[in-house]
Amino acid sequence: MQHRNMGSQGLSVSALGLGVMGMTMAYGASNDEEGVATIRRAHELGIDFFDTAELYGLGTGSNEALLGKAVKDFRSEVVLATKFGFDVAAEPLGSGVDSRPENIRKVAENSLRYLQTDYIDLFYQHISDPDVPVEEVAGVVGELIAEGKVKYFGLSNVGPQYIRRAHAVTPVTALQYEYSLFERELEEKILPVLRELGIGLVPYSPLGRGFLTGVVKPADQYPADDMRSWDERWQAENYTYNLRATDQLKKFAATKGLTTAQLALAWLLHQGEDVVPIPGTRSTVRLEENAGAADAELTDADLGRIAEILPHSSAGSRYPAAMLAGFSTD
Repeated sequence: MQHRNMGSQGLSVSALGLGVMGMTMAYGASNDEEGVATIRRAHELGIDFFDTAELYGLGTGSNEALLGKAVKDFRSEVVLATKFGFDVAAEPLGSGVDSRPENIRKVAENSLRYLQTDYIDLFYQHISDPDVPVEEVAGVVGELIAEGKVKYFGLSNVGPQYIRRAHAVTPVTALQYEYSLFERELEEKILPVLRELGIGLVPYSPLGRGFLTGVVKPADQYPADDMRSWDERWQAENYTYNLRATDQLKKFAATKGLTTAQLALAWLLHQGEDVVPIPGTRSTVRLEENAGAADAELTDADLGRIAEILPHSSAGSRYPAAMLAGFSTD
């Protein structure tokens, strides 16, 4: 597995990471043994960048604990990223935010314990908090870096000016943001700022929450605890449009000896050497398939054909309007 520099702060990671969220939430019932096996197989394949968050444990720390257990025997060989910023006591989960300095420190200590480590490689602010200036957030993370508890500072789901303000206090190593063939809103205003400041990009949901794997079904065929049951991209006409585009991508991918997922990940990797997608999966078979994308070569003509099939983004919003309202776009 090739490696990439995550921006200009000195962090080097595998070209593809592994998102761990779905191992404990969002996609229905999960199995811890399967999750541990998938994480350990990722390490065998050369993937050394693993992503979790306080929120993903549904307030219990279970997602971080799962990751910590899986990598315990080779902790020094991997890069662990986790996140703070939500109020995990708020109901429903994900509806409240909390980036007060005391909470940032509390989350850091909890994450260190759950991950069974004495340092967090990359500590993201998961979502902005309108009651706490970003300069204060960046300052606290800077203190944690000085104390050796955190190595690098990251942001997630925020816009250009927010990024600039944070970076002026504590250098930002990476921005995590949804980016894929299905979602490209960051290309116009955010990506140029990242390149200007030397900040890496970590696309989450790089396979459109699984739609770009080509294995999909309508929203009403997913259980209520699976986020695809309410995702607009799986609804009615949106689903029809997106399925048609995915079918065309599948046919084109086959001419390259790739799966649809590999083509989608290869497309992301060709957007810049500072782009490190973190596809999530519970399956070792799917993991191995995704890892193959790191070796895929796409020509300018290939990229042009992909643009013809899906010239913009998918049909349907990536989150409900109320949830998107909580993201800072400044």
